[in-house]
Amino acid sequence: MAASSQNCAEIGLLRYRKGIREAMAKRQRSHDLQKLMAAMLTVGLLACTPQVSDNPAPDAPASNPTSPAPGTDLPVTPTPAPPVTPEEDPAETAQLSVYWLQSADERLALTPSKITPKQPTDAPEEQLQAALERLLQGPANADVASGIPEGTKLNTLTVKDDGVHIDISKEFTVGGGSAAMQGRLGQLIYTVSSLNPKESVWISVDGEPLTVLGGEGLVVSQPMTRKEFQTEFSL
Repeated sequence: MAASSQNCAEIGLLRYRKGIREAMAKRQRSHDLQKLMAAMLTVGLLACTPQVSDNPAPDAPASNPTSPAPGTDLPVTPTPAPPVTPEEDPAETAQLSVYWLQSADERLALTPSKITPKQPTDAPEEQLQAALERLLQGPANADVASGIPEGTKLNTLTVKDDGVHIDISKEFTVGGGSAAMQGRLGQLIYTVSSLNPKESVWISVDGEPLTVLGGEGLVVSQPMTRKEFQTEFSL
C-alpha cells in the first residue's frame, strides 16, 4: 500500500509539472502571437500612411512656355533708338547779341557778344536798335575787331511782317577789301537777326536798296538771311 501511494504521488507530481509546462508554453505562444500581431499592425499602418519628403518639390509654374527647337531663330523686337538731339549751333541761338570779327585759322570769324536790354519789356524793335547802335560804336575789347567803317550811322530800323528793315549811312560802303566787305555785311546781318536767327534782313543805304557793296562789286541779295550769307560768302 505504501508503494502504491508513493507511485500515485509521483504520477500526480509529474502530471502537475507537465501541466505547468504546457501552461507556460501556451502562455509563451500567446505572448509571441501578440507580438506578431502588433508588428503586423505597425507594418500595415506604415503602408497606409503617405510618406512626406523633407524637401518637398516646388509647385509647378502656372504656364511653361515652349522652348524653341534648336536652330530656330527667335523673333527680335527692335529697341527704339533714343531721340537724337542735334548739336546746338551757338550762332543759331536766339539771344540779343552784337557780332564782332575775330581771326581764326587765318580767316575772319563772326563772334557774338551778348548784351542785356535796358528794359526787359522793350519791344524787339527797340532791342535791335540798341544792339546796332552798340555795334556802330566799335568794340571795347582788343581781342575782337569790326569791319564797319567809323562814322557809320543808323538812320532807321523797322520790324515788319517780311523781316527787319534797316537804313544806314553811306559810310558803310566806303573802304576795305573783299574780306572786310564780307565781314561788315555779316556783322550787320547777324546782329540784326540775333533775336530770330531765321529773320530776313533788308538793307538800304540812305534810302536806296543795297545791291552792290564796295568797288569790287560784292553782290548783296535783298532780303538776306544768315543761311543765304553762309551760302554766298566764304566768311
